[in-house]
Amino acid sequence: MGMFNVPIRISNPNGGDETEFDALVDSGAFLTMAPEPALRGLGLAPTRTVEFELADGSVVSYGVGEARAAINGLSVTTQVVFGPDDVEPVIGAYTLEGLRLAIDPVNEVLMPVPRRPRL
Repeated sequence: MGMFNVPIRISNPNGGDETEFDALVDSGAFLTMAPEPALRGLGLAPTRTVEFELADGSVVSYGVGEARAAINGLSVTTQVVFGPDDVEPVIGAYTLEGLRLAIDPVNEVLMPVPRRPRL
């Protein structure tokens, strides 16, 4: 699958400032990740610590909390990982599902899911 970046706005779900990242769309990632200092600057704080397995098989622990994410005019409260200071922001499947966006790897764009969800 092709990899591409799109802008994502992250904000505190309780209101206030927001910040925009040019983030990698990664369907192989479950959660969205951004640098911890930027997230804390929005007044966000981790609510738990989670272990993650990286592509090389190593295991790391990061804080996870809630934030509001907006892409292409759509917005949803989602889980975010408080990553290292120099991490490239990543948009994971959890956020994409919440926004009902699908990946078009050929055209390197995110597209609305074309059908109604089932209950």
